[in-house]
Amino acid sequence: MLINERQNKILEFLKKNKTAYVKALARALYVSEATVRRDLNEMQKSGLIERSHGGAILPDNADEISMFVRMNKNAKEKELAATNALKHLPDFKTVFVDSSSTALALAERMDLNFKTVVTNSLLSAMQLSKKQNVNLILLGGNVQYNTNSATGSWTARLVREFSFDLMLSSCAAVNENGVFERSLEQKEIKLAAFERSKTRILIVDSSKFSDVASYRMTGVDSYAFIATDKKPPEALLTAGVKILF
Repeated sequence: MLINERQNKILEFLKKNKTAYVKALARALYVSEATVRRDLNEMQKSGLIERSHGGAILPDNADEISMFVRMNKNAKEKELAATNALKHLPDFKTVFVDSSSTALALAERMDLNFKTVVTNSLLSAMQLSKKQNVNLILLGGNVQYNTNSATGSWTARLVREFSFDLMLSSCAAVNENGVFERSLEQKEIKLAAFERSKTRILIVDSSKFSDVASYRMTGVDSYAFIATDKKPPEALLTAGVKILF
């Protein structure tokens, strides 16, 4: 198991159980306790967890998984979803790219020459700044240490100053009942962009079909289409939205 895979497993364990002990993690991951301790030390340095006596806990504000962890998780599935979306993009001059690694996977492949790109993601801004002839706008706001994106009411107000031809976004979970986020802060930013966008596209890897999140943002039929990597559940296929897979 690669190091990032182990750390993803540790994060998933912590999100379910809130706390984890070295011995329990070693048994669950079939590795030594020394290996688990090294992983936990690295994750603490990255701000993903807090060490506790004999194990680890999630930080109080760990509603969102670190962008760098999300980039590695389901990478092949995200790339396939981005490929499926790329062939069906409408003409546009302005685009909002949310803070998800999946939206970034698509944006990096797009022809953005002489287009205006607006994002609240520090990582997306850094990556897209490598493209020439792009009018790139990075929104300000409160930057969460584990999401690498600007959030908060100020960021939402800035978003509402724009009019977008296109919105590229992902989500924490999606099913026939709607699109969901794990934090109110992320919902606020995405909803502001959603309301100011002519065409909205949702890009998700198939793990989002079984995930659960607390905050409903909108119905699935509000999107031009959903792009993913494989066939979704039947209930979503009949929910009134075009799905590319």
